[in-house]
Amino acid sequence: MPATDVMLADLQRESDEQNAFIDQLVDGARGEGRELNEHELGLINRNREALTRITAQMLPLQEASRVQERSRQVHADIAADAANRAARADRVRNGTSTPIEYRSAGYYIADLIRSGLGDVGAGERIEYFNRAAAHQTTSDNPGLLPERLLGTILGELDFNRPLVSAVGPQQLPSGSWSRPRITQHTQVGVQTAEKTELASRKMIIGKVPLDADTYGGYVNVSRQNIDWTQPQVVDIVIGDLTNEYAFETEEAAGVALAAAAVAGPALPATPTAQDVTDALWAAAGLVFANMWAQRRPMGRLILAVAPDMLALLGPLFPGVNPQNAQSTGMSAGLFGEGPAPAVSGITPVVSGALAAGTALVMSSNAVEAYEDRIGALQVVEPSVLGVQVAYAGYFALPILEPTGVVEITKTP
Repeated sequence: MPATDVMLADLQRESDEQNAFIDQLVDGARGEGRELNEHELGLINRNREALTRITAQMLPLQEASRVQERSRQVHADIAADAANRAARADRVRNGTSTPIEYRSAGYYIADLIRSGLGDVGAGERIEYFNRAAAHQTTSDNPGLLPERLLGTILGELDFNRPLVSAVGPQQLPSGSWSRPRITQHTQVGVQTAEKTELASRKMIIGKVPLDADTYGGYVNVSRQNIDWTQPQVVDIVIGDLTNEYAFETEEAAGVALAAAAVAGPALPATPTAQDVTDALWAAAGLVFANMWAQRRPMGRLILAVAPDMLALLGPLFPGVNPQNAQSTGMSAGLFGEGPAPAVSGITPVVSGALAAGTALVMSSNAVEAYEDRIGALQVVEPSVLGVQVAYAGYFALPILEPTGVVEITKTP
């Protein structure tokens, strides 16, 4: 993949995450029937500035990619046209532009008789048809056959992060990090009698320290490998490192969520659609109650499931005439593109980072994600004629309210 396309893909992925985060903030405020608060407006302004920066980089890169693709196509068309003209010229020069073909043995015998009677044209046709030609095939000139690579590289990753995208990653600033949190609220109570003192308690705002892990990898590529490959191998290596970073951070999110989840309702071994919806409502009720107990706003409900749970959700909620159903219907192909149609108002996402049999119902305010992508780095090693390339970033997924993540278990 050309370096221009690799960078465009990185910028597009970053743009999608920024847009998804803004949409989540707006949806959360609408779901709670309120306006955006100052903190949310500040986050949106920061994401808007990031989108402006990303768009400013994408526009010239997109135009450059179109020009490059058009140039490659023109070169390919010119080469193909020249080859066709050369082939036609060879056939005319060798007198094989119109090969002799007889429709049947009768036509051949008729020309044979005419040739015996002195028909010059029939004689030439018989001679040409019976001429012992040396047949040259592609096996006789392998040195002239260029090797062409078809399609994309097998095994190349194109990885999205369903869990991280559902939570909505926020930009991780430089320095040390902590999350302000109210550890003691003020107090409001019933006045016992007129002129008696009202309840009073000070507010204490503490902070939750955040620890971000560094994810990264590197490869040392020889200069010869860079110069002699088409497309250049270094672009492919950087693209693969980028996707491996996404894979590993999604895996970390899945492990953290599964470890923090509290036990919720259980499903029977062969659940019905009603069993599933009952469990979802029960889990949603637990999340509401737990967030209320912690005096935290509810936010949005997210249903995160492992891939094997599709066999449970999909057939129970088919996308065929579902007017009176709990869901507008599942479509297996939609899960690869992002969230699927809601079940009982809860948006499901599927991630391979979750262990088999896992189904989590969680509040968007119980979990947060922070990230700062360093991106691609390169350094030349002249002593060995190589280029060392790396990709890295900082990632953190703090579980602010573990009780806001409830697991639905299934009887084996």
